Amino acid sequence: MQCHAQLSSTFYDRTCPNALNTIRTSVRQAVSSERRMAASLIRLHFHDCFVQGCDASILLDETPTIVSEKTALPNLGSVRGYGIIEDAKRELEKTCPGIVSCADILAVAARDASALVGGPSWTVKLGRRDSTTASHTIAETDLPGPFDPLDRLISGFANKGLSTRDMVALSGAHSIGQAQCFLFRDRIYSNGTDIDVGFASTRRRQCPQEDQNGNLAPLDLVTPNQLDNNYFKNLRQRKGLLQSDQVLLSGGSTDDIVSEYSNSPRAFASDFAAAMIRMGDISPLTGQNGIIRTVCGSIN
Repeated sequence: MQCHAQLSSTFYDRTCPNALNTIRTSVRQAVSSERRMAASLIRLHFHDCFVQGCDASILLDETPTIVSEKTALPNLGSVRGYGIIEDAKRELEKTCPGIVSCADILAVAARDASALVGGPSWTVKLGRRDSTTASHTIAETDLPGPFDPLDRLISGFANKGLSTRDMVALSGAHSIGQAQCFLFRDRIYSNGTDIDVGFASTRRRQCPQEDQNGNLAPLDLVTPNQLDNNYFKNLRQRKGLLQSDQVLLSGGSTDDIVSEYSNSPRAFASDFAAAMIRMGDISPLTGQNGIIRTVCGSIN
């Protein structure tokens, strides 16, 4: 990974002093009209950072020379919130044209989204620049999947410089948001020992064995719109929705971390914030590298 020394929370203080307020306004409007958008914006930053680093590569549309990440399997038909980032960018271009990167907007929007749904806030480091390329291929290989076993989750995050503890904390973002039926169907029909019977039967109602692939269920059935530690309490009751959720509490090396977070909202909140900052540090383009896009979906 490249040096992160160039990122600084005061990066726009002189060049675009109102940047953070402008982004927050766009995010607040979006989340107040649809709470679920908070989860989508956090996921957008995550899916950006795990592919070529936090460079807004996920926002680039398909062109004759760019194979977009938007159509990669982990993103297709599920990543959303692109329009909110473009809204914020459009406003920023009015007041400080050519200054604020799309990559930084993603990082700030994720923080604002967390705070707006009861999660922690943190100081976002800034100064990332935007890529001129995307990687559909890396999006298909490097993003963790809902069926991944624990060792693969751990190594996938380690490859990005994130610890096992960071991985468990970041998984707690599944305290908000929803998943599609076809991604948890196998688990709820498995009759496995790792799923609560009543929970499985509740989820089957909206997710039949055939069809209805896109039906949504909340990842946290208790407080689906609050970013809190209930996700970890659910795991202790074998009520994780995805296989990759429940595997965090399955007799492996992450059991103790899950227990700690389920007992301490404060430990979770502080580790989540720290892990989000570290995730935002993955291989940024700084200095003369990259560009500042005028429109986030295309290269100037």
